[in-house]
Amino acid sequence: MVALRTKGLAKGYDGVNVVDGIDLVVPDRSVYGFLGPNGAGKTTTMKMLLGLIRPSAGSGTVLGMDIASESEEVRRRVGYLPQEPRFYPHMTARETLTFSAGFFFSGPESGIASRVDEMLELVGIADRADRPIKSFSGGEMQRLGIAQAQIHQPDLLILDEPAAALDPLGRRDVLEILARLTERSTVFYSTHILEDVQRVSDSVCILNRGRVVAQGPIDEILTDGSGISFAAVIEGDAASARERLLVQEWVSDVAVSEGGSKLVVAVTDPDAAQAQLQRLLLADDTLIVKEFKRSSVDLESVFVDLVEGGSK
Repeated sequence: MVALRTKGLAKGYDGVNVVDGIDLVVPDRSVYGFLGPNGAGKTTTMKMLLGLIRPSAGSGTVLGMDIASESEEVRRRVGYLPQEPRFYPHMTARETLTFSAGFFFSGPESGIASRVDEMLELVGIADRADRPIKSFSGGEMQRLGIAQAQIHQPDLLILDEPAAALDPLGRRDVLEILARLTERSTVFYSTHILEDVQRVSDSVCILNRGRVVAQGPIDEILTDGSGISFAAVIEGDAASARERLLVQEWVSDVAVSEGGSKLVVAVTDPDAAQAQLQRLLLADDTLIVKEFKRSSVDLESVFVDLVEGGSK
C-alpha cells in the first residue's frame, strides 16, 4: 500500500520552480527520509502535501485523498511538525496538548487526558508536563512538537527536521520514537543528519534543486551504481593476489591501495565472495590477511555524490 504519492508536483515563484515536477511514492507504515541540501524544496513540498500552499502543477494524494480538493480532510488524518514549532509560552506542555487534541482528536473527550499523558511519556517530557513552555529548552520544545503532531493518532506524520535541535542522546530517543510510531502511522520526515537516516529509515528520497535525484529502499540507494565490494588488509605480494582474484568469474575488479597493503574487490555475486574470497587469499602461504570485511557505503557519501554530480 502507498501512504503518499505525487505526480509531477511543482511549485514556482516568479517563474522559477522551487519544486520541479517530483514523483514521490511513500510506502504505508514506513519511515521515509526526505533529504536534500538547503533550498532543495523539502519544506515547500511538505506544505503542498498538507494543503498549506497550492501546487503550480502536478498532483498528489495523501492516504488516498487529493491534496488540492480534500486538504481539510488530509489535515485531519495527518500530524505535522514544522521546522521551528511555535507554542504559547505561558501554557504548559499538558495544556498545549490538551488544547491541540480539541481540534482533531477523534476519541471520546474523556480519553483526551490519558492520550495527553501517553504522548508526554512517549517523548520523554512527562516530568516537565506542568512547567510553562517559556522555560523549555530547544530540545524540549522539539519533543513537545512531536507529541503535538501525534496527539490525534494520525495515519501519517510529516515531520520537518524533527531532531535538529536535539543533542546526541535526544536524537537517539527521537529515532526510537519514530521506529515505534510505525506500529500505527507512516513517518515522512526531512533531516540533515544522514547518519540518523541510515539507522532508522526504510526508504529515502534525495532532492536537489527541486528535483528527485534518487528514491527507493535505502539498501538499494546505498548499492545503486556502486556495486558490492570487499576490503582486505594484507601483507605480501598484492599484485600477485590481484591477478589470482581477477580470474574468478564473480570478481569484476580489484583495486590496490595504501602502498599495496589493501585490496578492494568489486564483485557481482556477494554470496560467492563471502564464501570464497577470504579462503582464496588465505590459500597463499606467502600472504598474511590482517583484516577482511564487506565494504559498507554510508549514506553521506552517496548523498554528496548525487547532489554534487547533479549540480555540475
